[in-house]
Amino acid sequence: MSTTTTPNLAEAERRAATLGLLGFDVDGTLTDGRIYIGPTGEAMKAFSVRDGFGLNLLRRAGIRIAIVTARESAIVALRAAELGFDAVIQGARDKAATMRELGERFGVPMAHCGFVGDDWPDLAAMTQAGFRATVAGAPAEIRARAHWVSTLAPGAGAVRELAEFVLRAKGQWDELLLSFGAPPAPGSRSP
Repeated sequence: MSTTTTPNLAEAERRAATLGLLGFDVDGTLTDGRIYIGPTGEAMKAFSVRDGFGLNLLRRAGIRIAIVTARESAIVALRAAELGFDAVIQGARDKAATMRELGERFGVPMAHCGFVGDDWPDLAAMTQAGFRATVAGAPAEIRARAHWVSTLAPGAGAVRELAEFVLRAKGQWDELLLSFGAPPAPGSRSP
């Protein structure tokens, strides 16, 4: 497991173990935060394949995943469809209200919802969530309010690192690894 800059790892693990829904901002969280704009508008965003696999693992473990972003982008809609997000909310001006609505829709109390953000517009959604995560390089105000902070950069494996943390906290990591044909690790408690 990666070492994070999480101030209270035990508390972060306890909160992550109860997750049923995890919301994600996009720019600066699922991407490196750069937006490439061409003559006809937004032209490109870069997403990590490893992050995508981490999101797939979260879904396989029964955790609902949602995009909650203030921007609107056909690129985000395409990537979200590829990854099978349970909800994609673009143009969200009030991310906290959107997360409450998603919690109600999926029957997940806010104490069992998480939010992953990277800057001040994400604060309200993060602070009401039972589990708050952010990425390396996020502003100090965001990192100070997060239960978990990645060591990897956004758009470069931070979400994959988060998925591993959550799945280990839930006790599902070894089971998922075995489902891919890997033998148990030496000293593992898995069958």
